[in-house]
Amino acid sequence: MDELGKPSPLPPYPCVEELLCEVGDPRVVLGVPLFFMQVTQLRCGGFVIGLHICHNIADGYGTTQFLKCIADLARTGGDASQIVLPVWNREILTARIPPHINPEFVGFLQRLGSKGDDVMLSTPPEEMVVRFFLFGPEDIAALRSHHAPAHLSPPATSFELLTAVMWRCRTVALGYEHHQRVGLMFSMNVRGGGKRHGLVPHGFYGNALFYPVADTTAGELSGNPLGYTLGLIREAKRNMTDDNMESMVDFMASLHGRPPLTIDKMYEVSDMKWIGQEALDFRWAKRVGGGLPMVGDISFDSVSCHMRCKNGKGQDVIVINMILPGPAMDKFEKEIAVWVCNGQDEK
Repeated sequence: MDELGKPSPLPPYPCVEELLCEVGDPRVVLGVPLFFMQVTQLRCGGFVIGLHICHNIADGYGTTQFLKCIADLARTGGDASQIVLPVWNREILTARIPPHINPEFVGFLQRLGSKGDDVMLSTPPEEMVVRFFLFGPEDIAALRSHHAPAHLSPPATSFELLTAVMWRCRTVALGYEHHQRVGLMFSMNVRGGGKRHGLVPHGFYGNALFYPVADTTAGELSGNPLGYTLGLIREAKRNMTDDNMESMVDFMASLHGRPPLTIDKMYEVSDMKWIGQEALDFRWAKRVGGGLPMVGDISFDSVSCHMRCKNGKGQDVIVINMILPGPAMDKFEKEIAVWVCNGQDEK
């Protein structure tokens, strides 16, 4: 644990390849197990659980739900009365015949497969740089107090706030022209549960993520107050209606047979803070760290993930990864420092 960063490990984690089992080519998804798990016992008595999943089949919520079932069965001696029973309902995610794709997805479809002049798609993987950015309670409070609109109701969530700032700083760092269109795509869990309505029912273990998209020009994004960016994110969330989700299912089915997705000037974000890892109880000990280790296919690593960790003070902090070409990363670090430092200085 000392080598991992005791008492509060934060990514990037050293020797992470040794904590994950070898699964071969991660791009091969047929004829292989859907789930791999390696449990590594450390000399100090701690444990590390390393997971591989086929993301076409399962998402972070479903994987954590599966782990929770394992933990509950182990802790209760096999009592299955409290576990979340699986449901299938795959027909919910079947494309309609004939398909009905909303106009906004038609425009989005036309951008697929076009690399244009996006430096993110033309830079070789070996010239990319990965950094992790940590935001503590003071950072988030400063950003919300001095950059988020006071009239915004309800107040911006930490995900909305940090995603808006990261998107703006990334766009500036990559040097996109003011007239060029830039996009933000982020994951949204559409499971139901409690009082929450969802497209798929509670207990679905598969992939139930949909991806709202916000779109604007680089000039509008960088030239307007942060409230403009927050408004784009909220509008994208509001547009994720049942009708639009069904349209997205039809849209995804239309991609069958196409090459892997490449989306010009698109920033992809995933929120992993609420998938429930911190609640896992194997009766060994409490979880002290986790998240996405940043190994494997660089195309997936380009997604920024919001991860929940603890800092040295025991406070909950949010860690976000970013991958950029070297020169752009230098500029990004300066841009993000201005946003955080300005808020704290004013405070």
